[in-house]
Amino acid sequence: MLVFLGFVLGAVIGSFLNVVVYRLPKGESVVHPPSRCPACGHRLGALDMVPILSWLASRGRCRYCGAPVSARYPLVEALTGGLFALAAWLHPVPDAGLVLVWAFTALLIALSFIDIDHYVLPDGLTYGGLALGLAAAALWAFPVAWGEAWRGALAAAGLLALIGGFANLVLRRGASGRPGFPVGLEHVFLAAAVAAWFGWGWGVGAAALAVTINLLLRRPLPWPDALTLGAAVLGVVVASYGMRPLGVVESLWAALLAAGAVALAGGLYWALVPEEDEDDEDDEPVAMGFGDVKLAGMLGAWLGFGPFLVALMVAVFAGAVLGLLFRRRKLPFGPYLALGGWIALWWGASWVQAYLAYLGLS
Repeated sequence: MLVFLGFVLGAVIGSFLNVVVYRLPKGESVVHPPSRCPACGHRLGALDMVPILSWLASRGRCRYCGAPVSARYPLVEALTGGLFALAAWLHPVPDAGLVLVWAFTALLIALSFIDIDHYVLPDGLTYGGLALGLAAAALWAFPVAWGEAWRGALAAAGLLALIGGFANLVLRRGASGRPGFPVGLEHVFLAAAVAAWFGWGWGVGAAALAVTINLLLRRPLPWPDALTLGAAVLGVVVASYGMRPLGVVESLWAALLAAGAVALAGGLYWALVPEEDEDDEDDEPVAMGFGDVKLAGMLGAWLGFGPFLVALMVAVFAGAVLGLLFRRRKLPFGPYLALGGWIALWWGASWVQAYLAYLGLS
């Protein structure tokens, strides 16, 4: 019965997610005005909005003007219903945990389809999901405990930000990206560099000092990406030879935490203070959008860092396979991360434990 109710609830939520996917990127309200046919503008009645069944009954056309209705509407409803039902089967207890899993699932579906349509991951959903994951950890210790949640959020965001930084450095043949004012990616890399040598608190402090200097100078002070990223790698390498107080694991962990803290704080700043449009904004080659970094932070808060690594591996594998199968349709990385995150929610921790046991580390 719980599985069946999960499917029905998921289908209804999926109907709402269709509205979110359509309206949120346009900056429109998701609750007003009521749903209308996009072709003729006729307001839809209750019989027109029964999930899946209304589309089947009308044979995929508007009842008022006969215009075709995309099959993606029932697809999103069926997908949401199916995942809600599967979640109820995997977590067969009608408690707060199941409700949180359903919320996590709905967020991932909305983010995936918005990213597919617009190549953007809205801050309201990524930071909202991050806040919900941290709140769930603090109040219910679910899906992970509070310590795992905040460390997972920072480290996951830091990892993806640094991966993107190294990839961008290759794309630009060693050239730095456009500096941000008052905060930009160069401060993320600076934080990682200082943290790898002295600890993550020092890294965050160095980035905060650099941002303060920018504000005092009223212009961005450049920090070469090759220098900061290279210093971060060198700090970890030196630590691996026991030449510093920090061990190699502590050095790497500090770099990830500091980079993630600055990345998420900087992303939140730009979410609240929109950046001015620049004519040459699209001319700069970018290997990974910063929305993926924020999504990684959200997933880290829900999963913890170990299971997030599973999510990342699943995302990379799925991207490689589906990229080969569907070469004509270029998909962003967000949906693959969402897929990996949902899988890692259920099996990520056990896969990590199994791998550590295989290495004899558990």
